[in-house]
Amino acid sequence: MDKQIVMIVAFERFRDEEYVDPKAVFEKAGYNITTTSAKLGTATGKLGMKLKVDITLDQVVVKDYAAVVFVGGPGSFDYHHDPKAHRIAQEAVKEGKILAAVCGAPPILGYAGVLKGKKATMFDDTGDFAKVGAIYTGNGVEIDGKIITATGPSTAKAWGEAIIKALQ
Repeated sequence: MDKQIVMIVAFERFRDEEYVDPKAVFEKAGYNITTTSAKLGTATGKLGMKLKVDITLDQVVVKDYAAVVFVGGPGSFDYHHDPKAHRIAQEAVKEGKILAAVCGAPPILGYAGVLKGKKATMFDDTGDFAKVGAIYTGNGVEIDGKIITATGPSTAKAWGEAIIKALQ
């Protein structure tokens, strides 16, 4: 069970590199990946990547995973105010799991109430962090305890490596 990571993608317009690059890092480190989205079927990335969704958001049992990873991209905005995504983020914190989000996904954590007083980063400070009491740093990758955020495609691999390092 400790070698499992759940990666949450938008069903449409997730950021391809923010899935592929960290996933390669995770698999190289010996982790199994479960891909999750709002519905079953084939999710489509912003750049056209197709991937099979293993389970839906409401099927995620957080305690079964070492890390919960929210992939960014324009589609991730669909989860900013999604109660199912919020439940997953809140449970990850409660269970002491690594919780990570990149690009447009960190506000999901903010609106879930888990970034209050925490340092975090995202692709651009849209004002979301101020609304939820998070501290925007603008760093490429930001680590605050067990919460790891990053800015986007250019930092996706480093973000994945930071997640693995935190898991060790």
